Amino acid sequence: MGERDDYRFLDIKDAITSINQKVSLIGVIIECGFPKTTRGTDCFCTIKIVDGSYEKPGLPVNMFAEHFGMLPHVASFGDIIQLSNVMMKTHGGEVYAIFNKKSSTFAIYDRNDSEGFLPYQTYPIFIQRDVDKKLITRLRKWFIDLEFDEDSNNFSLMRELKEGKFADLACKVIHVQEFKGEWMGFLWDGTDAHPSSISSRLEDEKNNPLPLQPEQLHLSRDILSTFPTLGTVLRVVFDQGTKKHGLHLLHIGKWMKFINVYCDVNGGFWRGSFTPLTKFRYTHDKDRIVLERERLYNEREGLKFGRNPYWSFPLTFPITGVNYKDLPVVTLMDVLTYPEVTARFLCVVRVVAMYPWQAKDFSFNGVYRVRLTLEDATARIHAYLYGKDGTKLFGDQPTIDVLTRKRNALLGVATNDDGKEVEDGSARNPPWLQCCLKSYYLDKSDKWGSRHYRLYGTRLVVD
Repeated sequence: MGERDDYRFLDIKDAITSINQKVSLIGVIIECGFPKTTRGTDCFCTIKIVDGSYEKPGLPVNMFAEHFGMLPHVASFGDIIQLSNVMMKTHGGEVYAIFNKKSSTFAIYDRNDSEGFLPYQTYPIFIQRDVDKKLITRLRKWFIDLEFDEDSNNFSLMRELKEGKFADLACKVIHVQEFKGEWMGFLWDGTDAHPSSISSRLEDEKNNPLPLQPEQLHLSRDILSTFPTLGTVLRVVFDQGTKKHGLHLLHIGKWMKFINVYCDVNGGFWRGSFTPLTKFRYTHDKDRIVLERERLYNEREGLKFGRNPYWSFPLTFPITGVNYKDLPVVTLMDVLTYPEVTARFLCVVRVVAMYPWQAKDFSFNGVYRVRLTLEDATARIHAYLYGKDGTKLFGDQPTIDVLTRKRNALLGVATNDDGKEVEDGSARNPPWLQCCLKSYYLDKSDKWGSRHYRLYGTRLVVD
């Protein structure tokens, strides 16, 4: 890539020294930003390109056009773009190229079509010449072995997310789906997101219960069965500023890097947003960051307590005891995707809600009937507490005051020194606890559709 040809294509390393000059370039696209409108009437997006002379950090190219349809519509990272008459500029120490909607032109070629030289998108007035084919062939061969490693410290793990902050993430795309016009990507890196505080009031569970999934419509069991059963799957939406531009770049099963993903908590679930500031970056399967995340995950799977939630260590305040300690600990996603309808499980979870919420209503005619909402880093489910299992958990005929204290201990309700609830609107942080679960069905003709869960063999060890 070190020579200049007769068509005046420059290597990127030479172009970055040609400040305030118009140049022609050809490079591999490794990053895309979302298209947006300028303060005027133009549309704008940023791409980043590399070649053999300039792999890091890549050259940003600011693309301007009269409307979105004239901006580059990159089909896949690694595709090749040919740019003519772009102006080289510098700002704040960073060199970049500017594509002028009137005097510049571009063409984009598939990275994998080794025989073809027909661009799949061209800008008006583009003219292809024979010399282009030689350069395209050279870039295609060079890109096959490209390993674009970056410093892992620049990318946050899922367990390092901070509420209300932007994060750069390196994740595998697990799933993409539309929910009532809203597109959502499902991202995973093998680590557990920090458990969030629960801001809802106990009484909200009657008319506005905590959702079991962040999305508007529940995912089918067939889809959930494709999810990893260890580690948080982060739901990320395309906000109004991005709509669904870039959706085609989310390839299921592929690792990608995402720059500037906004992270917040909604209904106790972590949620990300692709904003106009977000960029998608090419990631090789053998990228050092990818290999590091896969190594961390594989090491965790091999540990004796690897399926315990990351944030449950150390269990300094075990508030439950279980009868079946010989069962292996599994995650709630293991429970949801277990191949048999009926089974028994040992889990480490938090109780984030109960219904009914008042202790006096836990039993009817002396029989416990309570719905618990359980969560770990992988999922949230309803588990029912019935009859003798309730007596096992709460004790034999406790007073309402004792039962209320035990409820508060399960739900992480703040109390004063006298054990009374602190009604200051503070969020709850339920403790981690071990519990035994069993799955069962209500309708023999629809076993999977009527599958439910019960808590059993678990006792509270707090007064």
